[in-house]
Parts: sequence; structure tokens; C-alpha cells
Amino acid sequence: MVNKVKLIKVILFIGLIIAVNWGAGFVYTRIDFTKEKKFTLQQKTKELLKDNKHGVTITVFLDGEMPAAFKRLKNATKDILNDYRAYAKGNFKIVFVDPLAGLNAEERDTVIHNLFELGIKPTNVKIKSDAGFAEKLVFPMALIESNGKQMPVKLLQNLGGEASGYEQSINNSIQNLEYIFTSSIKKVISGYNPRIGFTEGNGEPSNAYLYDAISTLSESYVVGRVNLDEITKEGLDSLRVLVIAKPQKAFTEEQKYKLNYFVMKGGSVIWSLDQVRFDLQELADGKPHMAIAHDLNLDDMLFEYGARINYNLIADLNCAEIPVSTPGSPGGDIQLAPWVYYPLLFPDTAQSVVKNIDHVKGEFASTVDTIAVKHVVKHIILTTSPYNKLHNIPKVLSLQELEQQPKPRELSGKPQTVGVLLEGNFKSVFLNRSVPAKITEQFNPAETSKPAKMVVIGDGDIFVNQISNTDGSPFSLGFDRFTQQNYGNKALLLNLVDYLANHDNLIELRNKEVKIRLLDKSLIRKEKIKWQLINTLLPLTLLIFFAIFQHYYRKLKYAK
Repeated sequence: MVNKVKLIKVILFIGLIIAVNWGAGFVYTRIDFTKEKKFTLQQKTKELLKDNKHGVTITVFLDGEMPAAFKRLKNATKDILNDYRAYAKGNFKIVFVDPLAGLNAEERDTVIHNLFELGIKPTNVKIKSDAGFAEKLVFPMALIESNGKQMPVKLLQNLGGEASGYEQSINNSIQNLEYIFTSSIKKVISGYNPRIGFTEGNGEPSNAYLYDAISTLSESYVVGRVNLDEITKEGLDSLRVLVIAKPQKAFTEEQKYKLNYFVMKGGSVIWSLDQVRFDLQELADGKPHMAIAHDLNLDDMLFEYGARINYNLIADLNCAEIPVSTPGSPGGDIQLAPWVYYPLLFPDTAQSVVKNIDHVKGEFASTVDTIAVKHVVKHIILTTSPYNKLHNIPKVLSLQELEQQPKPRELSGKPQTVGVLLEGNFKSVFLNRSVPAKITEQFNPAETSKPAKMVVIGDGDIFVNQISNTDGSPFSLGFDRFTQQNYGNKALLLNLVDYLANHDNLIELRNKEVKIRLLDKSLIRKEKIKWQLINTLLPLTLLIFFAIFQHYYRKLKYAK
């Protein structure tokens, strides 16, 4: 009877396990014990996956032999895509491949060319082995296919931070995986890629100086240059965001009329403007030069919308460095010196649009004030450090200032605003004003705009990349070729455009923070012998101790 009862209990227990496993196949759940919830998908991602009725295939080309940092990126990609598949109702297929595995030289070239045509570009990395270092092409990219459309996705992001190998870039990439895949899947499914326009015709930088800004945004958007003198109403209607970066010529009333129409119809604008005219190259002759006011004829527009860029110059002790020649040194040695007119700007962490962004490098920046305007909400997104001083324009600048540090009593003691975000219903600048003479089309702008957004930054160089002096090739946006530092300028641009271009506010996904708790390499080298001895001797000591204890315990037990 007792054995029968035990048998029934065993059968019931086995049946319970089978029922739980069978039920788990229909109800997906998991518990995330990590502090930053890095294994939990955001609600917007879950909704997109559940509502999607199309099959999705994601091919990840990050496979095969690769450095440890890239393996970490691969594993993180695999983990998050498995979560996507669990929440997706439709067919969701994941494939990991090494596209160059087992190919000869000729076949490799063909595959690389074919992948390049699809937008899949390799990265050359070094792999350490017993024989030394070997170079290998790695493809940290994926291809999303759905509903008859394809979209390449770049997994390795270089969004700012110090240039310290791949570790920081890999960490940034892991943090942005959910945003990258969710936004890309949404674009492939919907087939809608917003159009972004960079203005030209008013002395804006050439394509070479805006190369990285345009090429980076082109991975997710349709991006091109826009001439306000030539663009039509239909062309403005097709745009989602206008970027006005470092214009040098004043805007005409006709151009302002078109800009105002664009805002009234709900378009978004990024104003990155210099109110101070000066270039560091002017100091190359070693003589003082004058920084003067730079009127772009936009003050009335910005004032009406709720912002004002002041005609002043910020000097900040928290600044970038510039190369200067050491006087009297043989051969004119070049050294780096802090230049207070290149402030390192702080993104306001309270604002999701700029959260988790590193310092943004500015050049000859000015402060921005907000104006009380009805139905418009203002958010400060970029500030200086508290250790700053404001100079009125005109102002004489010279390299001799490098030898003079500002006195503490001259510093303001509070951060200055350099960038603001404006959201709401803007009043038309041309309300009760006549239409400019050269406007021939019927734009008919409203008196008040549809819900719109704009960003006003008192620095025109924020989104301009540097150019190599040797071959004229562009550097990455935010990279300083003199100090070899990567700043957060590119991340700022991506976040702003993503926020302004997308109505569903997927920017929250980009703000996900994943902390990689790496070992302290210097401490490892310092205490290497100590921990080797502990890990070698301690287990043996414990084993011997338990063996002796067991011997005497058994002897004592059976002696009785």
C-alpha cells in the first residue's frame, strides 16, 4: 500500500512538470534580476512585435573567430533577438553566419563586393594569438528582411567617449541594440523613411565637412541638401526635419517665409548657428584678431518661436585642447593646450533626448535664452560647466591667452545654456505681414503651427566634422584629430533627429543604459601572483582538510 502511494506521488510530480513545461510554451515570461533591467524589452518594442503581421528574417553576419569584445556584442545580439522572437506573433527568423568562412581569395572578394552592395560593410580588427597579431575582417552588421524589403543595420556604434579601443564602442553598441533593431524593423515593415534636409546656399559647410553627419543619418533616413531659394512647396511638404548648420550668409525674407511655412505645417528644425564670426585659423599668424557679431537675420524668427541666441562668447575652464607651437623650441614643437573658447558642453541628463551622451565639443559658442511664448514648452538640453565667463562682442582673441588662466572671481559660478528644445504650437512670424515679393507659389501658412518641435543651439560647429590635412578625408563627427578624443557630437545629432523625426518617440529605447562591469586590468597585474596562489593552493588546502576530517570522523564513529 505504501509503495502504491509513493508511485502515485511520483506520477503526479512528473505529470506536474510536464504540464508546466507544456504551458510555458504558450505563456512567455522571464524574471530580470539585473539592476538596469538589461534583459527586459521596452513596451514600445513589445507592441511593435505583437502588432506586426509580416514575417521578419534577421541575418547577423557577426560569427566565426573574432576578438572577445566582438563576441560579447554577438552574444548580446543573440540574447535580445531571442527575446524579440519570443514576443513576435508572426514568423521571426534569426540567422548567424560568417560570410567569409571557407572561401578562397577570389570568392572572398566577390562576397565582400556583394555584401557592400547591400550596405553590409566590414571592419578590420586585430586578433591576438600565440604567433602574434593577425588581421581579420569582421562584419558587425545585420540585414533585416520583411514584407519584400531589406535594410542593413550597423551593430557597432561609435557614439562618443574616449578612444580606448573597442571596449567603449562595444558597450555603447550593446546599450543601443534595442533601439537599432526596433526602429529598423519598424521602418522595414512600414516602408516609411523620413526625409532629412541639410540647408545649403547660405554659406553652410560643404559636403566634406558634413560628410559624417549626412552619411550616418543616411543609414536610417533619406538625407540630402536643400537650397531654400530653389525648393518648392511640394519639396518642403516632403521633408520631416531641416538641419540649418553653420550658415555664413544672412537669410532673405523669402527664405525665412519658406522656413516659417515649414514650421507651420509641423516640420521640425535644428538651428545650429554662430552669432560670433571667428575661426581659429585666423590666429595662425600669431597676431591678435577680432571676434565680431554675426547677424544672420534670424533673430526675429527665433524670438517669435521662443528663443534667442546672444551675441556673446563663452570662455569655459572645462574645454578642449588645441595644438600650439612652443616658442624657442627646435623645429617648432607642437604641444596641446586648453583653449577656453572650445567649451565641452554638458547634456542635461534630466532630458531623455540627450540622456547618456558624453561631453559635446563646442567652438566659439554663445549662450541661448528662452522667451516666454504661449503654447510652447522649453527644455534646456546643453549647458556649460559652472566655471565659465561671458565676453561681449566684439572681442580681441590671441594665442597669448593660453598662458593666462581666468581668475576664480571672474567666473560666473553657474552653468550657461547653449542648447534648448522647443515644443508646441508656434505663432507664425509672417502673421499680418505681406508675402515677400519673390514668393510666387501659394503657401498659405497657418496663423499657428501644428504641433512642432525645434532645437536651437548657439554654436554652428556642433555637427561639422574635421578634415584630414594629408588627403582631405573626413573624420568621424565628434572626433578631434589633435587630441584623438571622441566626443558626443554624433550621438547628439542622432538623438535629436530621431526625436524630431519620429512621432512615436522611440528615443526612449536609445536611453537604455547597460553597465559593463569590467575587471580592473591594472589591479589584475598588481595582484596577479596573489590570486594565482589563492586559486591554486586554497582548493588543495580545503580538499586535504576535509579528507583529514573525514578520516578521523569515520575512525571516531566506528571505534564506538
